[in-house]
Amino acid sequence: MSAATIVLMWEARAAEGRGGELLEWARARSAELSREPHRRELLRAPQDRVLVMTWWQDASYGDDLPELPEPDAALITRPVHRWRFEAVG
Repeated sequence: MSAATIVLMWEARAAEGRGGELLEWARARSAELSREPHRRELLRAPQDRVLVMTWWQDASYGDDLPELPEPDAALITRPVHRWRFEAVG
């Protein structure tokens, strides 16, 4: 694939009562990425879910792009879900 805008999505569900802590953890880790994305958004949803989206311009789908790590297992209820998308039009 040719260069495009690639969007990385990272989603986790916090352990009971730890949604605020997971949100702050994700905010801090997203600010520490090895490169600065073109755009970054942090979102939250019911059941203490946290979503981080980063946009990378002039990238290819298979590029090695900075991603958030897995939080400490005590902070989440399941493994992190990750998705990668290519912007179209």
